[in-house]
Amino acid sequence: MTDHPLRVWRGLAGDCVLLDGFHALKHALRFGADVPVAVTADRAAALALAGELAGDVRERLAGLLTEVTEAEYAALVPRPHPTAVAALAVRPDRAAALRRLARLPRTAPVVVLDEPRNLGNAGAVIRLAVGFGATGVVTTGTLDPWHPTVVRGGAGLHFATAVERLAVPELPPGPLFALDPEGEDIRGLTLPDDALLAFGSERSGLSGAVRARADHLVALPMRPQVSSYNLATSVAMTLYHWSAGAGRP
Repeated sequence: MTDHPLRVWRGLAGDCVLLDGFHALKHALRFGADVPVAVTADRAAALALAGELAGDVRERLAGLLTEVTEAEYAALVPRPHPTAVAALAVRPDRAAALRRLARLPRTAPVVVLDEPRNLGNAGAVIRLAVGFGATGVVTTGTLDPWHPTVVRGGAGLHFATAVERLAVPELPPGPLFALDPEGEDIRGLTLPDDALLAFGSERSGLSGAVRARADHLVALPMRPQVSSYNLATSVAMTLYHWSAGAGRP
């Protein structure tokens, strides 16, 4: 790098994705992200962590990471991460993500978060979706799925799948299975690979637009008088049911 990393950072920050913490940077590199600048307040500790947990990207990290002071690092992030690592990555091409979401036939569902409110929950869902091999994650409403807190919650795994925000009429094709307490018990259903799996917001449930678009309402088993599951838990249960029904290991 020919320029000071903080000067480079300031020039790119408005257009790039913040990778907040070692694990977000690790996953972004593993899945092909373009990372023009990365800093740490403790380079030796970051590379030692890479040697322990991410040997596959240690060499790239060694070439990327520049040490800065703790004060300089803290000024770049909204909340310092325990690993004292931060980076900027180029956001993946939106048109390519939309093509991936719309392509049929699909081999795995698309997760739809309908007007989510909690940034951390949205990040946890993206992490789950990648783990199960979902085609992608779509949000409706005002929450930005590439917000730094969402990327932090997703541990940088946004770069391993398609993540976009769409209006309900723009949702990808495929039968929409919407999770709702009044729906059919999921244990009696097989979820197809081309499904859209829609989950309502943590407080309000499904929006009227998604409910109207739904082909099937689906309920998770729940003990009486228990009001709801955490959003990420609901997504995990549903994706597990899909994967088990599809005969995947």
